[in-house]
Amino acid sequence: MTMIGNKLQEVRERIRQACLDAGRDPESVRLLAVSKTFGPEAVRDAAAAGQSAFGENYLQEGVDKIAALSAPPEPLVPRPEWHCIGPVQSNKTKLVAAHFDWLHTLDRLKIAQRLSEQRGADQAPLQVCLQVNIDGGANKSGLAPEAVLPLARAVGALPHLRLRGLMTIPEPQPDFESQKRVHLQAHALFEQVRAALQAEQPACAAHFDTLSMGMTGDLEAAIHAGSTMVRVGSAIFGGRSVPPAA
Repeated sequence: MTMIGNKLQEVRERIRQACLDAGRDPESVRLLAVSKTFGPEAVRDAAAAGQSAFGENYLQEGVDKIAALSAPPEPLVPRPEWHCIGPVQSNKTKLVAAHFDWLHTLDRLKIAQRLSEQRGADQAPLQVCLQVNIDGGANKSGLAPEAVLPLARAVGALPHLRLRGLMTIPEPQPDFESQKRVHLQAHALFEQVRAALQAEQPACAAHFDTLSMGMTGDLEAAIHAGSTMVRVGSAIFGGRSVPPAA
């Protein structure tokens, strides 16, 4: 097994143990391997070790990687599930709509409308999470908690998007309990939004099942707080070089 395969096993064991400690089914938490700044061969190694979902922050890098892994003579089979987890500007929505399966960073109705309009009629709906600035970090993107439900209602009505849940990247915290405390705020908001959607838009609420939170340094706390998807990069692929331009 490759080094990446070994690292994947270690991360999966962390997730499994965290779920058991929290009294949860390990199958209730998905692993998103964050492959930004790493080339197609790193994705191939991870896929060979059973990883099926990959996250990319930089749009053009991600699109190039998707193309490289889809091209003859050795397209990656089965095709990975590609998640855009970086910021999206209005002039880049077409790339997301055309190439990605998920977007985790939706925080504006204008972007949502463009994505829905640009999603191909022959494509499955784009799965989206609303990014929430759960702790009010000054340098963090995302919606204020009170702005989440109005945008969720609007996104839930768009024809080519499927609202799946919320995503958060809180400020780093010094210990497990501090990490868990912030993540519990996100979980409480997730449940509030889901309950409101169940009352108002039950068809939308039926798919609202994803709380994307927790990374290499805080995945255990996130799982204890109710995360359903953790985004892990460095613990799988190692340290990163300087990122490319988006």
